[in-house]
Amino acid sequence: MAGLTTPAPTRMTAQPKTSKRRGRTTWWGVLALVATALVFAFPLYLFVSTAFKTAEDINSWPMRLIPRSLTWDNVVNAWDLAPFDQFLVNSVVVAIIGMALKVVLAVLTAYAFAFLPFPGKRWLFVFMLGALMVPGHVTLLVNYITVGKMGMINTYAGLILPGVASAFGTFLLRQFFMSLPQEVMEAAQLDGAGHLRMIRSFILPMAKPAIITVGLIALIDEWNSFVWPLIVTNSVNMRTLPIGLLYLKENDGIDDWGALMAGTLFVVLPMAIVFLLAQRYIVAGLAGAAVRR
Repeated sequence: MAGLTTPAPTRMTAQPKTSKRRGRTTWWGVLALVATALVFAFPLYLFVSTAFKTAEDINSWPMRLIPRSLTWDNVVNAWDLAPFDQFLVNSVVVAIIGMALKVVLAVLTAYAFAFLPFPGKRWLFVFMLGALMVPGHVTLLVNYITVGKMGMINTYAGLILPGVASAFGTFLLRQFFMSLPQEVMEAAQLDGAGHLRMIRSFILPMAKPAIITVGLIALIDEWNSFVWPLIVTNSVNMRTLPIGLLYLKENDGIDDWGALMAGTLFVVLPMAIVFLLAQRYIVAGLAGAAVRR
């Protein structure tokens, strides 16, 4: 028909390849994460499985990754070879009291560094940060001489008191306190709140994730401590769990790997449970400490 024109054919546009590339990148990332997780999980699997393997499976070659049968004999043998009940009591007492003292001192010192004006505060804070760079083994001899002169060798006080000051805990809490809303602190001061009331009623509720993080780090540090309890105690009744593993070793080496892995399970399992229960507070505490006004 006259006057009518046919529309020009539309050109087909190529589909973007961005989504495909993103899909490939995602799959490669997932595979890399799975491979990394397997690398770290394999030694853990060997450790746990050996604790419940029979002696035949442990000593077999080539290595038998999947045990033919599971047994509790290793756990029973490890518990009978050494007084792990007393070791457990000592570790619980040292870890809980040491953690509590570290948290209290860290809160008080961090509050002072964050909110209280006093001469030389900046330089004193820098000096405290320098303590983080000093290895703990440097102070072993001095601490041992001090504890010995005070008559605290082979006591709970000797195990706990030399390590109650935590420079890392003070630094972490100070950074978190600096990120708290200043309006709340100023309003509390105008209402006549003292320092202890401000800490109890305002600082502790708002800084709960950071305080739990410091407490958990201190708890794990006290629980896993090996060198200092080994030096400052000289009787079986005052030993802690990490030192108790030495009682599972024979004079000429390690013969019963099953009992040793079972004893290691006594040390690792409590802190693993605590960490799994409190890991969300650790993330919140560390993230909050990284943000400062």
